[in-house]
Amino acid sequence: MSNATAEKPTGAPLARAMRPLNTLVERWIPSALVFAIVLTLVVAVLALTVTQTNPVDLVDHWGDGLSGLLAFMTQMALILLLGHMLANTRPVRKLLTKLSALPQTPVQAYLFVFVIAAVASLITWGLGLVVGGLLAREVAASGKERGLKLHFPMLVAAGFSGFVVWHMGYSGSGPLTAATPDSFISQSLGGGVVPITDTTFALPNLIGAVATIVVVAVALSLVAPRGSDRIVELQVDLREQLAEGEEEVVTPADRIDASRIITLIVGAALVFYLVVHFVRGGTLTLDIVNWSFLALIFLLVRNPFEIIRLTKEAASNVGEILLQFPLYAGILGIMTGSGLIQVFSDWFVSVSTPTTFGVLALLSAGLVNFFVPSGGGQFAVQAPILLDAAERLGVDPAIPIMAVAYGDQWTNMIQPFWALPLLAIAGLKMRDILGYTTVTLIASGLVFASILLIWSL
Repeated sequence: MSNATAEKPTGAPLARAMRPLNTLVERWIPSALVFAIVLTLVVAVLALTVTQTNPVDLVDHWGDGLSGLLAFMTQMALILLLGHMLANTRPVRKLLTKLSALPQTPVQAYLFVFVIAAVASLITWGLGLVVGGLLAREVAASGKERGLKLHFPMLVAAGFSGFVVWHMGYSGSGPLTAATPDSFISQSLGGGVVPITDTTFALPNLIGAVATIVVVAVALSLVAPRGSDRIVELQVDLREQLAEGEEEVVTPADRIDASRIITLIVGAALVFYLVVHFVRGGTLTLDIVNWSFLALIFLLVRNPFEIIRLTKEAASNVGEILLQFPLYAGILGIMTGSGLIQVFSDWFVSVSTPTTFGVLALLSAGLVNFFVPSGGGQFAVQAPILLDAAERLGVDPAIPIMAVAYGDQWTNMIQPFWALPLLAIAGLKMRDILGYTTVTLIASGLVFASILLIWSL
């Protein structure tokens, strides 16, 4: 049950103006699984009507494609699992508790939660989602204890708004996939890769990430409740107490499970491997990102007992992703086998120029994200189309890669799928925060379009 009323802030004109769209999203957007199924049917109908594919071949393409993203699916699931685990380790939770006392005014509190969540999202999107929810709760409780009147839905919206830059950071699935040898889009890249230095660590993206954080922070400060605006404070202290109890140690096996030495050995071994990997000229890939987070977790937990508990708590967030990815792979199988990718690519080339391509790709990616809310799933479906179109227009392949990345993170702000874990932590509903996250959508969209336009010149 929500711990705050669903009323929108009365003092934010832009938020009030966006209420019809917010209501539409809240009432009519079904689950991401249903979207994946509907999208499968839509793509199947398109393949039958605009290509020469017959029904039997269509089903064959779909079935053959179902297993096409198994390795990628595991990598995506691990990013979410490890990010959730890392955010809930004792050192990270204690750090969040200490940080929560820093803001001294309401506006400082909202912007503080946003900036910290954005930084965490740039490190890894799973961490950013969890940190956004946990920090919103911690800051709300700390503020209440100090007599600071804070609008809790605004704090949660600020935490989720930090997620708007995740695909520009260390765990961005699109750029990392393009940098991974033999990935599912390597054929679209002529059998090669696009190094991370051309995408995530390219100067336009780095400047864009900073600009997005600054612009969104300014926008959030402008719509923050003030004066006579209604303030809905945290009603119940939702902060989870760190588990102080220890597992019962009785047998020799229990003593091994309670030993810190075991986890330290594994953590140190992973760090050593990562150092050797980079010293020998290795590059950043999805696997390397996951092993770096796994190394941190093993170093931060106290013993195997704790890492097992963290795994169990995080696993519930992974199931829906695992179920959806075979459907996305089947969609990709239909599009590839039927030639539908070529049809879409031809259309995109016909309406684009080398200069406008990036912005049009962003708009299309933002729209597709409503139907494929997983960044990895969307990249699997859309990247081959845009990469083919970019090659034919003579556009740098980094631009379509980042256009899909930006489009995915952009419309997440009004797509409920990724907000659900954070809202569960906060005890709110999507409609409680949509008035604010819509503002984030508008502000960030202006930055993303500007980056891609300048990048294309």
